[in-house]
Amino acid sequence: ESLKLYLANSVTRCWSLLVFLKLKEMLFIPFADTSLPFPSSYSPDYVESSWYQWWEKEGYFSPEQHVRKLTHAVDRTFSLCIPPPNVTGTLHLGHALTVAVEDALVRWRRMQGCRVLWVPGCDHAGIATQSVVERRLLREQGKQRQDFTREEFLQEVWRWKNEKGEEIYHQLRRLGASLDWQRACFTMDPAFSRAVTEAFVRLCDSGLVYRSEALINWSCALQSAISDIEVDSKELSGQTMLSVPGYEHKVEFGTMVTFAYPVEDYNGEVAVSTTRPETMLGDVAVAVHPDDPRYQAVHGKQCRHPFTNRLMPIITDPMVDMQLGTGAVKVTPAHDHTDFLLSQRHSLPRITVIGEDGTMNSHLKRFDARQRVVDALTERKLFRGKKDHSMALPICSRSGDIIEPLLKKQWFVRCGKMAKKAIQVSLTSEQIFHLNTSKSEVCNVIDWCISRQLWWGHQIPAYQVELPDSPAKQEWVWGRSEEEARQRAAVKYGVKPEAISLTQDPDVLDTWFSSGLFPFAMLGWPQQTADLQHFYPNSILETGSDLIFFWVARMVMLGVELTDQLPFKQVLFHSLVRDKHGRKMSKSLGNVIDPLDVIHGISLERLQEKVKEGNLDPREQAVAMEAQKKDFPKGIPQCGTDALRFALCSHKMQGEDISLSISQVLSCRHFCNKMWQTLRFTLGALGDGTASVELHPLSSMDRWICSRLYSTVVQCEQNFEAYELHTVTSALYSFWVHSLCDVYLVRNVHTFGNRARQVACSVLYHCVSTSLTLLSPFMPFITEELWQRLQPFRPQTAPAAASLSLQPYPTSSQLVRPPTPTLRINISRGLSLHTRVE
Repeated sequence: ESLKLYLANSVTRCWSLLVFLKLKEMLFIPFADTSLPFPSSYSPDYVESSWYQWWEKEGYFSPEQHVRKLTHAVDRTFSLCIPPPNVTGTLHLGHALTVAVEDALVRWRRMQGCRVLWVPGCDHAGIATQSVVERRLLREQGKQRQDFTREEFLQEVWRWKNEKGEEIYHQLRRLGASLDWQRACFTMDPAFSRAVTEAFVRLCDSGLVYRSEALINWSCALQSAISDIEVDSKELSGQTMLSVPGYEHKVEFGTMVTFAYPVEDYNGEVAVSTTRPETMLGDVAVAVHPDDPRYQAVHGKQCRHPFTNRLMPIITDPMVDMQLGTGAVKVTPAHDHTDFLLSQRHSLPRITVIGEDGTMNSHLKRFDARQRVVDALTERKLFRGKKDHSMALPICSRSGDIIEPLLKKQWFVRCGKMAKKAIQVSLTSEQIFHLNTSKSEVCNVIDWCISRQLWWGHQIPAYQVELPDSPAKQEWVWGRSEEEARQRAAVKYGVKPEAISLTQDPDVLDTWFSSGLFPFAMLGWPQQTADLQHFYPNSILETGSDLIFFWVARMVMLGVELTDQLPFKQVLFHSLVRDKHGRKMSKSLGNVIDPLDVIHGISLERLQEKVKEGNLDPREQAVAMEAQKKDFPKGIPQCGTDALRFALCSHKMQGEDISLSISQVLSCRHFCNKMWQTLRFTLGALGDGTASVELHPLSSMDRWICSRLYSTVVQCEQNFEAYELHTVTSALYSFWVHSLCDVYLVRNVHTFGNRARQVACSVLYHCVSTSLTLLSPFMPFITEELWQRLQPFRPQTAPAAASLSLQPYPTSSQLVRPPTPTLRINISRGLSLHTRVE
């Protein structure tokens, strides 16, 4: 009975809470109440807990609603998309930098009166998300992907996406990102998926997408092709033992093996060197440089393979490096990119000897076969030695596996042709490419493999045709639907549609293909929507400098090809965020920081719990946890959103990478407290009155602070336009701390005690109010809170605004530039500070 009574009371309380929240929603009651007493000290929790819900409720992030509330709206638009974060987990400080920079620009443009659209979104991140879910299922259920049907597995991925997607959106809100949430876009949404299908079909129709056999980057652990950006290059200086997924013992890399091929009908041999002796089972030729004097006598002769008895020609080609190894190279076209090119030039066969799972046969793994091949060569007296060799080892960033070049039939995009068109459309695209490569290199860039052997992603809308009375499957057709593909096949082969059998390609498209469509697909393309007409091309793209080619260039090429326009008018790159030691952030190093942990603070114990909850193996967990103990022995103190954003924007975006330490963020939190105490002083000085519109007559000190404010506004104007945000933040910090607090308030402290000095109070109000408006794009929470507190004291003739975000951003043309007096600062023998203004 007690339990029943408890549950009944709990239900009643829940209903009461729901009714209360619904009433608040209906009455549009703001969550922040500035009529309450002003707290004596700054607290991020107090300041940042309520304003965002109110902004969102009032529609300040919607271009249509926001502009209607402005008295200074201008006929200009400003649009951009957030680089859609992957739904593989939570955001890190690199994402926080993107948010801080983009939100500062967005809020600045809104305050200028522009019609601003900032679209949020998430990327389905095919390989990354599928890998995470597979590891989770293995850990929690002991099952692999193959234990599920495709539909069952996709249900598991959607559960993950819904969970992580909501976490990401919560983080973005907590960072103060003023995104138009009604237009949020996920790359697997139905509308976006239709845009992906449309793009594929159009590119196929124009011959820019084709199917062919070529060498691709293959991950044996994932059993999928992967993109170049998912391949990490590990530099080895010599012999190195590395852990490889699927192997109990470490595998040796960084050595070069030399062995000999006997030459047929010739008393001699040709020695070749390789870092991958296991691939010699697929050798089809030996290549030498035509000018190499050591091999003039064997041109055109043949070698006999010691294990297959296959005769292999000795070919000549200028691609061969005479200085590398013995100057003669084994040619394995099915497992080496350079050898594949040689096979094309010399019409050589291509023999695959390594399977998709990384085995040489049903029992022998590729790296286990390496030593067996060396032993067999030694037994036949063909082994000529082994030595250390520096090399770059390609590693799959998703699985840690060693990349295996494999020969497979896949779908490709003709990048060179698309790049040439993009360059012709505008010089801007050429400048984008020049950041990473030259024009000639761009136009000759290799074609892009867009097939992925996954279940999570956009299934390729291409179908293999099977005709009646024909046992062999025919060529491929594509379509926006299976019915359209059937009609195309019927026309192509001259048969009735109902007589055709279609089998859809089980592969999915590369994630970069769909994300390359984001700037226009997010606005409703291919439909000619109002959003597409008003906000495309985007005004700017802001993203990390590491994505210049893999995302930015592909957006340019796809945008030009599919819309005949560049997808954005300007591109702004920011540097990478590293830890305080300058290391790239990595989960295995334990230096990846959740921005919410900086905002709210977190204990060392909780940091270590989060590492254990992740997908790291036990060895990586130990390394990460040890690093956390050294870097955060007492955890991370609470810093707040405003402090984190200001600290991130205080770094120069272009140039060297950003090494961010928590102490830097803490110093910005101290700045927030300085602002808080300044406003407390200002409210006390204003008393019960209001500030005067007239700022005359001015004392020398008043004129000096007004001139410093004018100079600060000019710096903000110029550097915002140049996207030099670090210069803007530096000017604002310097004015508030050094000019306003350290000089003006200290010098005039007694003046403010005299209530008759209305002019001085008006100058103070003017400086504080203007500074809060200038700081608002970087520190939206504290500036809104303090500005609202200041509103009861505004001049009676000043227009009332509901929010600081509706205020015009200060410009030098709105201010009267006062004469700048000379400030002399003298330090006496007792080291006390004296100031005198003339």
